[in-house]
Amino acid sequence: MGILLFFIRFIITTVVVVVSAHYIPEIEIKDLTDAIFFGLTLGLINAFIRPIIMFLAIPINFVTLGLFSLVINGFTYWLASEISYGVYISSLWGAFWGGLVVWLTSIIVNLFTWKRTL
Repeated sequence: MGILLFFIRFIITTVVVVVSAHYIPEIEIKDLTDAIFFGLTLGLINAFIRPIIMFLAIPINFVTLGLFSLVINGFTYWLASEISYGVYISSLWGAFWGGLVVWLTSIIVNLFTWKRTL
């Protein structure tokens, strides 16, 4: 079940990245293969590196009432574009808006995929 959920999230993230690159002028994707690799890279970064960064940023998040999480989302989006070939982000705002769109989408996907246990 865990692998299936990861695959579903990966597909949705890839589709969202392609659609957001169409509407955000600062993000450019060369082709679909690069978008798939970018989605996989972003998923792995969000699964392994992002929790460490969020833990280290607890004091800053506390002071900014959680708004620093948006900066971390933009950073992880930018980091994934630096690791993957074929996805180019030309400005800080492109990474911010791309990270925001993926973050909002992941919240919606998580609402439908998580099991509620009491």
